Amino acid sequence: MSIQVEASGQACGAKVLGLDLSQPLNPETVQAIRAAWLEHHVLAFPDQTLNDDDLERFTGYFGPFGDDPFIAPVPGRDHVIAVERRAQEQAPLFAEAWHSDWSFQATPPIGTCLHGITIPPTGGDTLFANQHKALDTLPPALRGRIEGLMAMHSAKVGYAPDGLYGAADAASDRSMDIRPSPEAQAVQSHPLIRRHSETGRASLYSCLGYIVGIEGMPDEEAVELLMELYGWQTREENVYTHQWEEGMLIMWDNRCLLHRATGGYDGHDRLLHRTTIGAGAL
Repeated sequence: MSIQVEASGQACGAKVLGLDLSQPLNPETVQAIRAAWLEHHVLAFPDQTLNDDDLERFTGYFGPFGDDPFIAPVPGRDHVIAVERRAQEQAPLFAEAWHSDWSFQATPPIGTCLHGITIPPTGGDTLFANQHKALDTLPPALRGRIEGLMAMHSAKVGYAPDGLYGAADAASDRSMDIRPSPEAQAVQSHPLIRRHSETGRASLYSCLGYIVGIEGMPDEEAVELLMELYGWQTREENVYTHQWEEGMLIMWDNRCLLHRATGGYDGHDRLLHRTTIGAGAL
């Protein structure tokens, strides 16, 4: 099965044509997809009619399932979560801040798959920031300041009982089944500059939000440094804007990207199903 890859012309991202992902893929096709993924970091597969079995099968080609904490899976599934917002929902937009999925884990997922089921006619773009490019364009003095530093990651800002999605949010009309927990207080360290596990290429890793401090650095100094980095990480020239279509599946590489959701679709339902790709090849 041959594939056609069309680069977005932006900081990353490509569209993949010529595939029906409702059918099993042969090893050669999976290898071609992985190569395109490593090159472009975000792949979009339009016009895919998929059920959750298909989504799980596709995810499994690229690694074991990752662990999705704090969000309940859809009924009858262990590895599929619903990213959902109802037309009249007033709760704050989910995942609006830049982040890398579950960077607070000891072994974060290497990738994420997201299938568009109900897509509004306007808004709802997903933005991706290429952290290879961000690192490559850092001023040498700033890069020198962060070489060897370890960032402390935690889910507490979002998923602790007193966090953004905690007790106060539970009283809102949020449609997603978010499960805050005291376990979100845990802290895990990762290098600020991290090498990609397959390509070996260095990039900045994660950002403010899940990063709550820097080892051995006073909090005030750490926040100042992280804010300066954030300005470079999310520069417009590093960003790919993904526009959704119904039936589209995308996969992205958490090892070298930040991403964030956008709104602009009030009055419309939006539903996507998501899986994560864990570390380690099958």
